[in-house]
Amino acid sequence: METGQREQQRSASERRRRELLEAADRVVLRDGPEASMNAIAAEAGITKPILYRHFGDKSGLYRALAKRHTDALLATLRTALDSPGDRRDRVEATLHAYLSAIEARPQVYRFLMHPAETPPADGEKGFDVGRQSVPLLRRMGEDLGDVIAERLDLGEDSRLRARIWGHGIVGMMYAAGDWWLGERPCTRDQLVRSLTGLLWGMLAEADDMAGSQGL
Repeated sequence: METGQREQQRSASERRRRELLEAADRVVLRDGPEASMNAIAAEAGITKPILYRHFGDKSGLYRALAKRHTDALLATLRTALDSPGDRRDRVEATLHAYLSAIEARPQVYRFLMHPAETPPADGEKGFDVGRQSVPLLRRMGEDLGDVIAERLDLGEDSRLRARIWGHGIVGMMYAAGDWWLGERPCTRDQLVRSLTGLLWGMLAEADDMAGSQGL
């Protein structure tokens, strides 16, 4: 097969994969954790075996959706970290960005992070979210740890401490955001101010890394 033909086939396959992920997104926005492979295939106008051909299995589709949304969320968080203002302003902007993202698309958040409380209406077994969501949080923790390591000088074992902080901050954001989204006990501003206050002690003391734009 000619190189040009292979490139065309690869491009067509990638385009079809994006179309299927967009169909899956529409089902997730409608059904949340109760989304099923049957419903996604129907939305895309294909049979379920064709869906499996593109993603391998249910876990493969979940991972593809998780990557799609996590990439977008991480880009949003990095933009907030680069926003104007002092360090505390940027910390607040980043917390706001995370909470705004899960508030804007709660069905997507619940699909990615919460097992379905009831089986899908078509009787199919739901996605194994509990097993799949841990790697998603770990990826976010590693990414934030990389940002902290790039921008803050944390002294001895700076890289290790940055990873610890990254995972700790992500865990805090996830737990507090999940509670807030479910119960709405306060405004988003109140939650952000309280979480920033909790984080601020060590962050305020750290020096910017030489040559970096700082945190």
